Amino acid sequence: QVQLVESGGGLVQAGGSLRLSCAASGRYFSGYNMAWFRRGLGKEREFVASVTASGTELHADSVKGRFIVSRDNARNTLYLQMNSLGPEDTAVYTCAAVRSNRPIKSAALMEYWGQGTQVTVSS
Repeated sequence: QVQLVESGGGLVQAGGSLRLSCAASGRYFSGYNMAWFRRGLGKEREFVASVTASGTELHADSVKGRFIVSRDNARNTLYLQMNSLGPEDTAVYTCAAVRSNRPIKSAALMEYWGQGTQVTVSS
């Protein structure tokens, strides 16, 4: 069993930056593929980024060059550095985990989910 708790969301002006964190409890964090998803108001959930246990990163085209996913296995924590934020990035950001070392971006394959953290970007 893995519990995930996100933090770091908030209100930021367009062009600004935020760093989200996802603290994981439970064993074998380093064996999990960790991912970020987001859902804007009235929109479907979409993949943002993921990082495998061995460090292979995957980013959605919409965030490439602006967002960076990383993990600290010693701290059982997943991060998402978000730069050059725009109003289109406004959403609830949720971290997820699955016991796998394959790069995965399908929400349907995730086993564990956090509660999410709100990110609001004002224009």
